[in-house]
Amino acid sequence: MGRRIGARPVCGLTFALNLSILCNRGINKLEDLHVLARDVGIFSLAALLAWACCAQAASAGSTLLFDFKDGHVLYAEDLDQPWYPASLTKMMTAYLAFTAIREKKATRETRIFISPAAHKMPPTRLGLKVGKDISLDDALRALMLRSANDIAVAIAETLGGDEASFVKEMNQMAARLGMAHTHFINPHGLPEENQVTTARDMGLLAQALLRDFPEEAPLYSLTKATIGDITIGSHNALLTSFPGGDGIKTGYTCASGYNLAASATRDGRQLIAIVLGEPSNNARTARAAALLENGFRTHAWKTAFPIARIDNYPSDVVGSGFEPDALMLERFRACKAPPPPPPTPAETASATKPKTEAGAAVRKVSAKAAAPKKAQNNKKKPRAHK
Repeated sequence: MGRRIGARPVCGLTFALNLSILCNRGINKLEDLHVLARDVGIFSLAALLAWACCAQAASAGSTLLFDFKDGHVLYAEDLDQPWYPASLTKMMTAYLAFTAIREKKATRETRIFISPAAHKMPPTRLGLKVGKDISLDDALRALMLRSANDIAVAIAETLGGDEASFVKEMNQMAARLGMAHTHFINPHGLPEENQVTTARDMGLLAQALLRDFPEEAPLYSLTKATIGDITIGSHNALLTSFPGGDGIKTGYTCASGYNLAASATRDGRQLIAIVLGEPSNNARTARAAALLENGFRTHAWKTAFPIARIDNYPSDVVGSGFEPDALMLERFRACKAPPPPPPTPAETASATKPKTEAGAAVRKVSAKAAAPKKAQNNKKKPRAHK
């Protein structure tokens, strides 16, 4: 049976050899690889097995790490598991905007108008009034830094004629880029039950943005910008906390959890990490940082024995398609469920009325235990945008 990390098989591969001893103590010496190669007679297979054993502990969601330049996969876990993209969707919105500029269908000064439909979008928003406009250049900064949902709709309406036509172009471009398991329903990533992607597809999209429009790379590394009298900032903590961090997009909804397409460059080598479904902003940042750090540290020996690239990496999924699975639907519907009704005055009075001395003592202990959490309870709830 293949080695399992947490509750998931590493990369969906089942290995015939029992490597428990090496995995438990770690493969720390080159001699280990030679011994393993001698035993099986194929050194490249030994490298593959060693790489799987040394993989990082699994997180709750899909993860992917690969070399931007050649697509060489350094780590992958459930890379074709369907998931909600949230605001990673906006990478495709930006890709189509850059395409329009290159094809001279628009310029950076093209005016992007705020329609009633754009104005009514929920946070995060740039917050311009109906009828106001900004340049496409400013709109792209609002899209990628602020993750502004109103601006995503405004861009779609301006460049596509209407939102539905723009979304059709998004899906056509996804097909051309090889994103076989992605389906877009809107240009911003706010909750839609059937708006689906995978870690592999988000990796292909991030790679395409950086490869096809290298002149736009500075946009993804911006931490702050000013549009008119509005100052906006990036949600990507890696830009300031990880040495070499230089992009690219965050995403969050209740159903998706915290997503991140991250890139970092060191000594001329750029890596891309995709993290989906993490439970918090800190968790996705830490997970992506760990993947990138491990990738830079082990890149030399992992790429010495190439396994596969992002476009042909082995998959557990047969064929193409973009159907949400049972876990996704469960999360989506739980997030849409209404909150429980507030207690009635009678229930509130009953709950606060002391009934016994023991009950009073329990309340005192509970009050003490809850005191340190007061600051935490005052934190703002995450918005469905990042």
